[in-house]
Amino acid sequence: MSNIASLLDRIESAPEGHQIGAFFDFDQTIVDCYSASVFFQPRTRTGDLGFTQLVESLTERRSSSRRGRDISELIRIGASRQTGKEVDSLSDRSREVFETQLSHLVYPEARMLIDAHHRMGHTVVIATSGLRPMILPAAEDLGIENVIATEMVIDQYDRYSGALDSPVRWGKDKAAAVKQFARKKRLQLKESFAYANGAGDISFLDLVGNPCAINADSTLKQTAKERGWPSARLDRPPQDRPIDLVRSAAAVGAFSAVVAAAAGVGIARGSRSAAANFASGLGADVMLRTAGVTLNIVGEENLWSRRPAVFLFNHQSQLDALVLAALLRENFTGVAKKSLEKDPIFGPVGWMANVAYIDRTNNVKAREALEPVVAALKDGRSLAVAPEGTRSPTPRLLPFKKGPFHIAMQAEVPLIPVVMRNCGEIMAAHSYVVHPGVVDVAVLPPVETKGWDLADLDDHITQVRDMYLKTLSDWPKSD
Repeated sequence: MSNIASLLDRIESAPEGHQIGAFFDFDQTIVDCYSASVFFQPRTRTGDLGFTQLVESLTERRSSSRRGRDISELIRIGASRQTGKEVDSLSDRSREVFETQLSHLVYPEARMLIDAHHRMGHTVVIATSGLRPMILPAAEDLGIENVIATEMVIDQYDRYSGALDSPVRWGKDKAAAVKQFARKKRLQLKESFAYANGAGDISFLDLVGNPCAINADSTLKQTAKERGWPSARLDRPPQDRPIDLVRSAAAVGAFSAVVAAAAGVGIARGSRSAAANFASGLGADVMLRTAGVTLNIVGEENLWSRRPAVFLFNHQSQLDALVLAALLRENFTGVAKKSLEKDPIFGPVGWMANVAYIDRTNNVKAREALEPVVAALKDGRSLAVAPEGTRSPTPRLLPFKKGPFHIAMQAEVPLIPVVMRNCGEIMAAHSYVVHPGVVDVAVLPPVETKGWDLADLDDHITQVRDMYLKTLSDWPKSD
């Protein structure tokens, strides 16, 4: 088996430019599942035993021809069940399914391969038997503009008719669609790349000069060995194991004990800030250690070089707040959504730190809630805030909002970008389970805001966001 490093080397040694294609199968190549079983799962619970068995058959060892018939039948049934649905409605549903159920199943190393092709300027394509609307949210998240998928008929009222508008893109039909796409885009297939996991994709892999068997089944594995194709088995995204549940519960319990002790410290000293400092520093350390999470920090000196400051961080999961607390330690507050005010874990610490809770549905109240934050900065306390405004379900950076930049300008304090990676892999966006692992943190040098003009604010925000993008794509090395 080839390791991921050798595959990345192969990409980096290839010619640059959009004439080189990089074609990725979807199921078991980009995502650690059969996506149809995720999208259609709610319908399998309605008692349709035949449909349920069809979904289950995809995960069993079947002959290639039998598997092809099952996939085709599943896609046709899936399309028929979209009859009458509005295009926009299915798009919204597909995005919801991706964000809540599929996003954490994307192989991190598949992202690395895709990003490597993007850096080389290659034409990156998802080629899949899946229905187009259900693949597009993943493609958008991965920055992939080209999708070859099974198409559905859209009627004059922008509703799906339930019929297919193309062959099911599996086996030779997928290969034919890829070949047609390459001809249209004038791609050099002999220099191009393709990645897939199953025997049904051998004809697809055969089209290119650089095929790769990813997470291969036994037939494809043997074919790859015979033909000298590289193979790789990607590391699976973290799975929730019983030990992780136990460890996470123990971490929450340990954190709660520290918070209770912090309350005692606050009462004894008559100071909410003393309680907050005790809870944030020690509490975060204890919870992270109990959960098996360690921090690998680059630029740690920037945490203390300029305070008070507005510390910006990219937001992926609830783990972010613990990492920030472990980094900043003392004399800081934050901004959080209103619903967290009564959270049994976050709420007490938020009260101690005098966190500003924002009602996102009311802009007037949101602005009023931020006024004490500016005063706190001028009084010497720092602020931790996510400029994205919400959690990203994947490592992809969301657009930055203006609020944190306005605050820094009003308080005349610097911005300090804190870039984190792996948080979403260790603790998924909508999960309460923490997996052991290493969170990489890069603390960038302070960005001065004195002298900024509101007329140039958009440019400044773009510059800071570009710092995040550059750091995430080319992670700095430790001294």
